[in-house]
Amino acid sequence: MTNSSADPVRPSTLAQLTALVGTVLGPTAWHEVTQQRIDAFADATGDHQWIHVDPERAADGPFGTTIAHGNYSLSLGPFFTGQLIAFDGFAHALNYGYNKVRFIAPLPVGSRLRMRATIVAVHEIAGGAQILNKLTFEREGGAKPVLVAEAVGFLAERK
Repeated sequence: MTNSSADPVRPSTLAQLTALVGTVLGPTAWHEVTQQRIDAFADATGDHQWIHVDPERAADGPFGTTIAHGNYSLSLGPFFTGQLIAFDGFAHALNYGYNKVRFIAPLPVGSRLRMRATIVAVHEIAGGAQILNKLTFEREGGAKPVLVAEAVGFLAERK
């Protein structure tokens, strides 16, 4: 099943959430990758490698321009996920981590990025559920995904 609605799906019970296993959510709206955003990410993380922040030097590099950090793309996961699914019916949702992250293709400055999420599994655990989502980040016009990650989240049941 696929949900490409502009509104996020809103499961409010574990049963509703479990029923979404196998559903592909998205894609999200496009996100513009600008040099200003890449530079701000570099400032926030302290990663000022020239391939990301020096357009003049990067023009002679392997991609002909600066590229976004892989973790820049990954950091957009929660922002994009919020466009696709809302957990209003739960007490709270927490990022629990990632099982696997693969940076597959570069993301050049000036690109547009969006994401799809596939709900892979929902496991009931004490106090709520653990959810596993496959996140696929795609660049407009790109032949393959920029990034694929397995994100793990925890949803606490309302009492």
